[in-house]
Amino acid sequence: MEPIIRVEHVTKEFKVLNRHEGLRGSIRDLFSQDYKIVKAVSDLSMNIMPGEIVGYLGPNGAGKSTTIKMMTGVLEPSSGEIYCNGLIPYKKRNQNAENIGVVFGQRSQLWWALPAIESFKILKDIYQVDDGTYRDMMELYGTMVDMDYLMHKPVRQMSLGQRTLCDILASLLHNPRVVFLDEPTIGLDVAMKAKIRELIQTLNREKNTTIILTTHDMGDVDALCKRIVIIDKGIMLYDNDIHNLTEIFGAYRTLCLSLLHKDEGITEERMQKMVCQVTKILDENLTDTDGIVISAREDQIEILVDEHKNDMMHILNLIQEQYHIYDMHILEISTESVIKKIYE
Repeated sequence: MEPIIRVEHVTKEFKVLNRHEGLRGSIRDLFSQDYKIVKAVSDLSMNIMPGEIVGYLGPNGAGKSTTIKMMTGVLEPSSGEIYCNGLIPYKKRNQNAENIGVVFGQRSQLWWALPAIESFKILKDIYQVDDGTYRDMMELYGTMVDMDYLMHKPVRQMSLGQRTLCDILASLLHNPRVVFLDEPTIGLDVAMKAKIRELIQTLNREKNTTIILTTHDMGDVDALCKRIVIIDKGIMLYDNDIHNLTEIFGAYRTLCLSLLHKDEGITEERMQKMVCQVTKILDENLTDTDGIVISAREDQIEILVDEHKNDMMHILNLIQEQYHIYDMHILEISTESVIKKIYE
């Protein structure tokens, strides 16, 4: 099977003016030739197969949006090539637009004063969607969303969640093969996030739509993505199965201990003192404390342990010799924690 998106050694550089401060500096900048080259994406390569949901992750300024803009044809790479549906996006922008859908955060493609259904009809004409396809898509939407209530409501009267929902539906109206979703659940409540995730999963399953998802919400990643790509400063750090990601740091576990009784008056000061005491116990009894992080959260002490270096039961026994343990449990490292470690 051929990849639906191929990114081959892509680099994107921007020419940025070195600006000066103050009024004189602003006037000087008008005639300045003092530029620096900023590399937003550096030698990026990846293949995305039809029907995949790929989480495209990275901290702010990592180069995610620049990559998406190159995939959609908005930007031209400085070097390398991108193929989307067999087309070079920036050379065939109109043809490429016929086969992709895009939702950028809180930027709506719907007409503000019109009911959503009118926006859908306008988009139907813009994309030249035939009546049969349009009817089939609207029927499919009707099985997932309360269409009658939502479609006849002016966009300006919608909540953020309802507007985002309609934007995603609008981006899929012409049945594109690839959809780019940039922070689709930002600012939404838990119920609306769940509804949008369910919508994305259903459309991917029913239409085999390939979805590229950029997000900072690890709930989106865990719920939707089997594969994730992580970049930082334009450089790819990771491209693999999400389960393989957790296996890389699988030796990390968090030991959560309640060492103070609730009736003793637990204060932040007492918890910080307890952190210092537990740190001292481990420093005195372990030969290698690298990879151990001790912190206080509410009424518990949390000890992050790299079990490749230290046995968790040994740590537990050392603490139990000095303190009565009222409660304990062990947490597996979360996807969010793993990705945070990769960023670091």
